[in-house]
Amino acid sequence: MRDIALLGSTGSIGTQAIEVVAAAPDRFRIVALAAGGGRVELLADQVTTLGVRHVGLADPDAEPALRAALAERGVRVGAHGVRLDVGPDAASAIARRGAGLVLNGMTGSIGLAPTLATLAAGSTLALANKESLIIGGRLVTGAAAPGQIVPVDSEHSALAQCLRSGSAGEVARLVLTASGGPFRGRRREELRGVRPEQALAHPTWAMGPVVTTNSATLVNKGLEVIEAHLLFDVPLDRIEVVVHPQSVVHSWVEFVDGSCIAQASPPDMRLPIALALGWPDRVPGAARSVDITRAATWEFSPLDDEAFPAVRLARRVGELGGTYPGVYNAANEVCVEAFLTGRIAFLDIVDTVAAVVADHGAADGSGAREGNRASLQDVLAADGWARRQASEALGVRDVQSRTSSAEGIS
Repeated sequence: MRDIALLGSTGSIGTQAIEVVAAAPDRFRIVALAAGGGRVELLADQVTTLGVRHVGLADPDAEPALRAALAERGVRVGAHGVRLDVGPDAASAIARRGAGLVLNGMTGSIGLAPTLATLAAGSTLALANKESLIIGGRLVTGAAAPGQIVPVDSEHSALAQCLRSGSAGEVARLVLTASGGPFRGRRREELRGVRPEQALAHPTWAMGPVVTTNSATLVNKGLEVIEAHLLFDVPLDRIEVVVHPQSVVHSWVEFVDGSCIAQASPPDMRLPIALALGWPDRVPGAARSVDITRAATWEFSPLDDEAFPAVRLARRVGELGGTYPGVYNAANEVCVEAFLTGRIAFLDIVDTVAAVVADHGAADGSGAREGNRASLQDVLAADGWARRQASEALGVRDVQSRTSSAEGIS
């Protein structure tokens, strides 16, 4: 029986992880939950159903509602009941308790502290929060024991499986597949009028709004390139991206003799989640397999770097290393929020991220570091700088966008 602490329990990864655990009660047991606070009723249901005794809540303003919801369900909080940690350090407090495995399904850079806390506690880290690895870089990989980090992203789970087929010295390159998102095949000019609801209509995966928007811009794939580089210690110039709209082949490894080993399954995150929870063993019946009794066509095509420059930019910041990937991620988080609230245009997202990355290091106090020289203090300073820089840039862009729109109407 493996004890699991689940961070981000009310999100897409968290709810699917609970489904996986419920289907294999003889193998897994969830002993602690952490959530942001946006879905209090769901969190209360999870606490009640799973019978956990330790809960983390990031948003203090949601505490009264959670306590009330738990009381309605007959769950006691405090002495002889559920222990409740509240505040921005709540997820880290859960991670520090040292469960056998911690699944970090949080979204965004806020996952860094819980990732480091998990590694320090000696727990196995099932990592769905790619941002913490991206911004932490060598701080995270250096804190991890061999095999302590297990990937949850479908692409990296696929690569981990394929890499079992050969030694590190036999790997020629890694190939990450991308669905292409909802705007696959469009030229850059055709993306100017994209609305948030269109960007959120992903053709394959059901994900949260930030990750879905990142998939539409392909920022998500850029982050995954850096993640693959850090997880598997393969140079960035030997990591490729190919567009595969069916999302059945999740990635593959090409070996030095020309062999390509791919992992294929229908698009269902329960499979990589189950594999991460049970790693290195598989969980029978975790998800359905490819139906070979039905005719199907799998397409592959090159990535259009002109329409979707996010991956090319990610390669650049990945090569620089240090605080640069964190700047890329932080600026993007600010831009995505601005896009989803209707303050900027779709193309402004990556354009602004590129501008902030270009400014990084030139501005006094930005905390720019390259390579392995970045400390945690550097990473946090650069993150804050990038958010301020992006916010300032978007203020200008927002005015320019409104001015351009007004001129167009007249």
